[in-house]
Amino acid sequence: MMDAVGWLSALLLLLTVSAQVVAQWRSGSTKGVSHWMFIGQLATSTGFVIYSASVDNWVFVASNAATLCAALVGQVVYLRNRRRAPQDARDD
Repeated sequence: MMDAVGWLSALLLLLTVSAQVVAQWRSGSTKGVSHWMFIGQLATSTGFVIYSASVDNWVFVASNAATLCAALVGQVVYLRNRRRAPQDARDD
């Protein structure tokens, strides 16, 4: 039962991060998106993958690896959108 709670929670987190990435992709803009959010998520997910593997918690290894991938895609999309934006429209 507790694994099901873990999987459901992981799915909700992944959907939340993925929704932000999709919205950013569709808008083609960096407006209202913090580049530090993706950097923080990359660092956090990396740490959680390492920790989860060390304690043999494969629910969190898988979920944090998926969140790490979503954050990486989000960072790439953010940088792409920033590069394409006019200089005066950038949220640095």
